[in-house]
Amino acid sequence: MRQEAVLAMLAKEPSYGYELRERLREALGPLGEGMNAGQIYVTLTRLEKAGLVVSEASTGLPDRPDRKVYLLTAAGQQRVAGWFAEVSWPKPDLAEFHLKLSAAAAGRLADPIAIVDAQRRELLVRLRDTQRAALDEPADSQAALLLEGIVLRLQADLRWLEACERTWTRTRRKQ
Repeated sequence: MRQEAVLAMLAKEPSYGYELRERLREALGPLGEGMNAGQIYVTLTRLEKAGLVVSEASTGLPDRPDRKVYLLTAAGQQRVAGWFAEVSWPKPDLAEFHLKLSAAAAGRLADPIAIVDAQRRELLVRLRDTQRAALDEPADSQAALLLEGIVLRLQADLRWLEACERTWTRTRRKQ
């Protein structure tokens, strides 16, 4: 769980851990379904130790006297502001698949086209599942926008696999 995402949710308003989880799940739609309460509470504990949040005992709930409300500190507010000001994108790097494909081709240990085909099948399943999830979301929701980003990345990966297949097919014909 990204600490900054939790801090950003607290920047809006103080919350209980369970409320934070629900707000994050709502914002992420189906992408947040795997999030469990334990992740949130571990993150909140780390943030509290780092001085980015403080907790106060809840009042007015006699059946839940141990319930804590979490609030941002000034340092937490600065961290959120810094996170939003930061311009970042995942750096292009070699994934395990890229290394496997190169090693198979270089060492002639496996057919690179067969590896590309297997990867394509997996990406097509992920693409189908993501597109279905996107159709279940309201068109203007945050979750639909996040899912669209995943769909576009999967489509780009599939185009790259097509380029790999073309290259190894040409190489095979030359041999």
